[in-house]
Amino acid sequence: MRSCERAVGSSTEMFVLPGAIRLPQLQCSDTNIGAIKTLFSVQYMSKSEYLRLADAIAAEIADGALKPGDRLPPQRDFAYERKIAVSTASRVYAELLRRGLVVGEVGRGTFISGDARRGVAAPSEPRGIRIDFEFNYPILLDQSALIAKSLEGLEKTAALDAALRQATSFGTPAARSVAAAYLSQDAWSPSPDQLVFTGNGRQSIAAALAAVVATGGRCGVEPLTYPFIKGIAARLGVSLVPLAMDENGVRPDSVQKAHREAHLSAIYIQPVVQNPLGVTMSPARRADLLRVVEKLNLPIIEDNVYGFLDNEPPLAALSPDSCIVIDSLSKKAAPGLALGFIVPPQRLRESVMASVRSGGWTASGFAFAAAQRMMSDGTVAELTRLKRLDARARQKLAADRLAGFEIQANDKSYHLWLTLPAHWRSQTFVAAAARRDIALTPSTTFAVAPGHAPNAVRLALAAPTMDQLDSGLRTIAAMLNASEHDFDSTE
Repeated sequence: MRSCERAVGSSTEMFVLPGAIRLPQLQCSDTNIGAIKTLFSVQYMSKSEYLRLADAIAAEIADGALKPGDRLPPQRDFAYERKIAVSTASRVYAELLRRGLVVGEVGRGTFISGDARRGVAAPSEPRGIRIDFEFNYPILLDQSALIAKSLEGLEKTAALDAALRQATSFGTPAARSVAAAYLSQDAWSPSPDQLVFTGNGRQSIAAALAAVVATGGRCGVEPLTYPFIKGIAARLGVSLVPLAMDENGVRPDSVQKAHREAHLSAIYIQPVVQNPLGVTMSPARRADLLRVVEKLNLPIIEDNVYGFLDNEPPLAALSPDSCIVIDSLSKKAAPGLALGFIVPPQRLRESVMASVRSGGWTASGFAFAAAQRMMSDGTVAELTRLKRLDARARQKLAADRLAGFEIQANDKSYHLWLTLPAHWRSQTFVAAAARRDIALTPSTTFAVAPGHAPNAVRLALAAPTMDQLDSGLRTIAAMLNASEHDFDSTE
């Protein structure tokens, strides 16, 4: 018979793990050695082991085995299945909650969060969910026919040979001329020699940010902003500083305060149809903000991707030497026909071009060729006209279906901001919607400062058909009218 005792001098002492309770002295026969091992594994799981369990659940979420809205087992059941203590299961669940991977309600259970598969950067890729209020790429029923007509002949050998050649960050003289003419508005006409091109709008933001903010630097941003800027800044080693907003946009005094407390290198804002709030900056606010940034010598990275839905010109029309304008074709045309534009002041153009090259963000020759055709023959302009009408129709339907609830919307935009009733929490609401095959984006995705997200969700209206849009909005209205418990009980 083997013993669990060990000799210490002339006495015997039981081996005790640090911080553990003392077990009675046992003789360890071959028949009970397995039970004792199990007892130790249950009661003395190390910190690294419980974190590994949390990592395993996180991996199942990341690869789609666990989906938003799925319910995790009760902690006691989880502990039994994993052969761990209930207290350890509680630590695993607490860690998942800390990471934002789950949401829990007393008496209802623990659910995979609505934004559980998002990393630091932004939303995950589209998941094929039935009604998608998460991704905002407007695609009209007849737009492929318009695009196909514009691209006729591009498949011919001579045209294709030119399109498949290596492209550069500054494109060709013809591409720059066409793009400058397309981007021009009554109050703003960029020079063809200013333009720099990338593969898409995100790459344009990254290149501009890298060009004006050094690693370790600080960039002011709207407190609720385009989610991908968070991931871009993290990869570049840039700290984002939230700037206070009101109904007119970023407040100039918040820029002054942030710069005074710790030097800012630039600010990134969306003056027209801001994402997610839909705010378009008023003329007075534009003038006040530009006076401040000019005095502080701060460049503005001006995201104008949603600007095609409005007639407001970029801030660069008033202060061309302070603003780097970002735009792209993906929302105007289609996600698969992306081309990013950067219009920097001439003094910053070389730095921006260097950022594009070093980041590997140069657009393909085919993207240049397709975009040049579509901009020059009026196809993009016609798609813009049709999408403006489409956005207004969708906003009208949303306003009708969500009448009586607190929404913030711009009737020209493709998204709206829905503040939830007090009995709902953002993450729980998103998880509940996911169980009904509806994808929403919680406020935490847009919040720059962790823990400061309002109790709200964004609804992207572009992707569903009008019938899906109507059905999804009716379901959301029903959820808002019910309590979490009452609505769950109807499943």
